[in-house]
Amino acid sequence: MIYTKLPHTDIEVSKICLGTMTWGKQNTEAEAFEQMDYALEQGVNFFDTAELYPIPAHKDRYAHTEIIIGNWLKKTGNRDKVVLASKIAGRAPLTKFIRETGFSRESIIEAVEGSLQRLQTDHIDLYQLHWPERSTNYFGQRGYTHDPSDHWEDNIHQVLETLSELIAEGKIGQVGLSNETPWGVMRFLEEGKVHIKLPRMITIQNPYSLLNRLFEVGLSEISMRSKIGLLAYSPLGFGVLSGKYLGGKKPADARITLFPNYNRYSNDNAVEATRKYAALAADHGLTPAELALAFVNSRPFVTSNIIGATTMEQLKENIGSADIELTDEVLKGIEDIHSQIPNPAP
Repeated sequence: MIYTKLPHTDIEVSKICLGTMTWGKQNTEAEAFEQMDYALEQGVNFFDTAELYPIPAHKDRYAHTEIIIGNWLKKTGNRDKVVLASKIAGRAPLTKFIRETGFSRESIIEAVEGSLQRLQTDHIDLYQLHWPERSTNYFGQRGYTHDPSDHWEDNIHQVLETLSELIAEGKIGQVGLSNETPWGVMRFLEEGKVHIKLPRMITIQNPYSLLNRLFEVGLSEISMRSKIGLLAYSPLGFGVLSGKYLGGKKPADARITLFPNYNRYSNDNAVEATRKYAALAADHGLTPAELALAFVNSRPFVTSNIIGATTMEQLKENIGSADIELTDEVLKGIEDIHSQIPNPAP
């Protein structure tokens, strides 16, 4: 396994991060335990979760993923072997069953305390804001369109103050962003620079894959110059880049088969790009998933690549991608395809 450090810290994390959002919905607790056992054996020491998981979110399944992880930590005693990340859900219609108060001081404290209890731990190593409170472009929105009805007031100083309190209490270690834009990242960094006692955002968890390289437009420069590491999610585009849906296939129990509204990576251009990437992989003795994941692993701004799997076969292939180094010829082939069909699935 390859290890990197969370920016501005001495915390070593595996290049592959174990994503968990299917546990409690598509995966049972026993299957999740098997995944965590195997991942740790392979050197994966970085687990990412959220109070919102499993996905699709539903009040009857609220935070079941964190409960499963907590049960595993209690059973195995492996807390000191894992760098644990979680997130507070942002304000949205789908999260009204959690709370409706956004990132107020009370909400953040409530969310952290709840996650600590469910995870059966006294601290969370990396705590993230799952998505912005303000109206902006994330979750598949390509460009920013100003919403005059958005009454968000800049509360970033207050958010950082609350996170600072929780750090001082030892309940969280570091803080990060998720589904953020260049403006949002720089606004948080600016606040932390002006008020040096406030914590610094060290990571950003955004989508990044062969089908969505929009992180490279603006955010990658921020990442490299300001040292805020990308935790890349959906590196396989909901499994689309594995090639398993090509030809109109609908594999049983696969995410898009079960939840067809999760079509973010399934438009015609994305399917055509996937077909081309799969052919490139085959020409070089790679599986489509190996090609897609190894590409994400190779990017200099990626601190860790968040993989997710519903089967052990998938998990083994995904973790194994850390051992694959793409040749210059393959990388050129990827750029050729990208120039023909750039970012088909924002």
